[in-house]
Amino acid sequence: QVQLVESGGGLVQAGGSLRLSCAASGRTFSSYSMGWFRQAPGKEREFVAGIRGSGSSTLYSDSVKGRCTISRDNARNTVYLQMNSLKPEDTAAYYCAADIVGRIRLSLSHNYDYWGQGTQVTVSS
Repeated sequence: QVQLVESGGGLVQAGGSLRLSCAASGRTFSSYSMGWFRQAPGKEREFVAGIRGSGSSTLYSDSVKGRCTISRDNARNTVYLQMNSLKPEDTAAYYCAADIVGRIRLSLSHNYDYWGQGTQVTVSS
């Protein structure tokens, strides 16, 4: 069982920045692929960013590419999502997820085994 706890969400003005964190339990965190997803009211959950266990490989959705950076600190069992130049359309609940198997596709939500409770990001115009 892997527990994931997100933090760092909040209210920010357009153009601002936030850094989300996701702390994970588990003794083999460095082997997990991790992902960030988001879901806005009335919309489907969508992939934001993903990172392999070693941190050497990352993937971003087109909607955040160039504005967001995913990283991880395996010594702290934590994955981060740095979000810059935030836009009102970034408003959503953000969830981190863990793939403990290491499947090929980082962007597919059904490839993730565990999910956090989410943290709300609200961007005002």
